[in-house]
Amino acid sequence: MALPLLSYAPTTKNARVEPFRVGSDEDPKAVALDRTLGPQELGFVIEAAYRQIFFHAFKVDRDRFLESQLRNGQITVRDFIRSLCLSDTFNRSFYNLNSNYKVVRHLVEKLLGRTTHGKSEEIAWAAVIMTRGVKGMVDDIINSDEYLNAFGFDTVPFQRNRVVGSRDLGETPFNITSPRYDAYYRKILGFPQVVYTGTPRALPPRARQRRGGYPEDYMPWVRSLPAMRTAAPAGEIAENFLAKVPYRSIGR
Repeated sequence: MALPLLSYAPTTKNARVEPFRVGSDEDPKAVALDRTLGPQELGFVIEAAYRQIFFHAFKVDRDRFLESQLRNGQITVRDFIRSLCLSDTFNRSFYNLNSNYKVVRHLVEKLLGRTTHGKSEEIAWAAVIMTRGVKGMVDDIINSDEYLNAFGFDTVPFQRNRVVGSRDLGETPFNITSPRYDAYYRKILGFPQVVYTGTPRALPPRARQRRGGYPEDYMPWVRSLPAMRTAAPAGEIAENFLAKVPYRSIGR
């Protein structure tokens, strides 16, 4: 039995008021399909959609069939975003490796462009995932008035209101506050790790030339010295100290 979405209230009144500020370079940049002029701009829209949902899309994560449908006008950007959230890549590399609350925060941030309204909204959407799965939550979000009023059918979702009034520092990007893997799975997978993919540079021949002062240069002279007999230090007694360590076996 599917549970209805529980009611929740915004954490502050600012969440229900449109921001009043002068535009600047810090404002979010909307990437929309209706503004594209050619294949290059269309490819930029596709890349923005991958970055929004997957943070970064490798070659194996891309869906060429969906991309061709979007390029040919068979689906909208909204349908493309929905398919990415329900793809095997999302389930395998994100949903299966995180809790329902983490998935809720990720989908709300990525699809609605805002943070969750406290724990109450997370619990409400977690109940939807528990009863109807990720598909039920994604469908409810992209069909909601908030999503349609903010992004419509042809705009890639983005983080809204990065600039906060009366604050020098705005909101942190979602890919930093909500990484792809939780700390538990980052530890299991060995993240973060640095992988160098460049070509190592070899030392020039002049760097391998001996210019004196190396300890290895004195080894032939040390080997030519006569062997020195070392006497035992005064007061040293050959005694087996390990035999005097008390032994305790299990069960005694």
